[in-house]
Amino acid sequence: MNSFSYIFIASVVLMAITRIWLARRQINNVDRNKNTVPTAFENDIPLAEHQKAAAYTVAKTKFSIIVVLYEAAILFGLTFCGVINFTYESISVMELTPILEGLVFLGALGLALTLIEIPLGLYKTFVLEEKFGFNKMTLGLFVRDTVLGLVIGAIFGAILVGIILWLMQTSGPNWWILAWGAAIVFWLFIQFISPTLIAPLFNKFSPLEDAQLKIRIENLLRKCGFASKGLFVMDGSKRSSHGNAYFTGFGKNKRIVFFDTLIEKHQPEEVEAVLAHELGHFKLKHVTKLTVMMAIFGFIFFWALGMSQKNPQLFTGINVLHNEVDAVVLATFYFVVPVFLFFIRPALASYLRKNEFEADAYAASHAPSKDLIKALVRLYKDNSSTLTPDTIYSAFYDSHPPAGARIRRLQQI
Repeated sequence: MNSFSYIFIASVVLMAITRIWLARRQINNVDRNKNTVPTAFENDIPLAEHQKAAAYTVAKTKFSIIVVLYEAAILFGLTFCGVINFTYESISVMELTPILEGLVFLGALGLALTLIEIPLGLYKTFVLEEKFGFNKMTLGLFVRDTVLGLVIGAIFGAILVGIILWLMQTSGPNWWILAWGAAIVFWLFIQFISPTLIAPLFNKFSPLEDAQLKIRIENLLRKCGFASKGLFVMDGSKRSSHGNAYFTGFGKNKRIVFFDTLIEKHQPEEVEAVLAHELGHFKLKHVTKLTVMMAIFGFIFFWALGMSQKNPQLFTGINVLHNEVDAVVLATFYFVVPVFLFFIRPALASYLRKNEFEADAYAASHAPSKDLIKALVRLYKDNSSTLTPDTIYSAFYDSHPPAGARIRRLQQI
């Protein structure tokens, strides 16, 4: 034990306590307001739907408390209880090359954590989501998604991690600058190929066939000056009844995707308004700004990773041995750093909420704001989103403004 040992323990405990405190606030506030529909929604959302949303939110938040305790236990297990040490020592006897040894070590950790998380995923999908009528996934599809996700993650993860480990071993003390650049290039590459190569492995994407809606969308795209590779409908209903729309890719590879559930449950003018909001994020350069922000965070991450190698007490203080091994350093940093980033989350959430207000305003300038209001109200209703979140909980976590605040802002516009 050294000074970093106590800092790390205190940080993990403080994070867990804060997350549980916030969850309890959310549960109490939602439960307290479940019997009265907020005035702004009383003509559109029946009391029974409001109470269902409250029950759904409370159930999800109670489940999140279990996840908090699980994650803290996993973190202490990896570090103080020696799981990282045991995993590396078990693999090191194979006498592999350093890079292959690192890939096997990190792959073993990733596989073990994925398997441990499966019961949580099963409960969330087949108990929690099923109870409130949102789950459409079969057990076979769940297994297929899990296996496919592992395979794709292993392939692309091995490529990126292999490059980073090679740079750590061959590029001298400033390897982290090159690793940062490689990570950015790799991320952009994944974003480019994802719409056409990765996403279709999980979902079916069909061209939009609704002629009336297609004309509306194409007119909106011309008005906004947005060129896309095509308009597609995704079979999201095979997994969930939740609905949404998004655009993906960049450059000439951009495509617009609608969940089939969104088209089924919304009028064409509402779908147009939802897409106008999404286009607002693009036209206002929110995506570009977030990409730059993530690149800056990535630079700080790799810089701190490079500097930590010079201070072995950071590793021995949490009972991680073999800190001379690049893969062990990489794994430890990946698991430990989020603990110290947790309390900057409200600042990021605040920035994202500002972007949502700006995208709403953009949408209202290209489609009637009343149509976006109708679409949002229907989305809140169909997705059983709470209309009465706790203020502090929302400020800490929510990337979207509370329902009432968004509706009031649109009504003012």
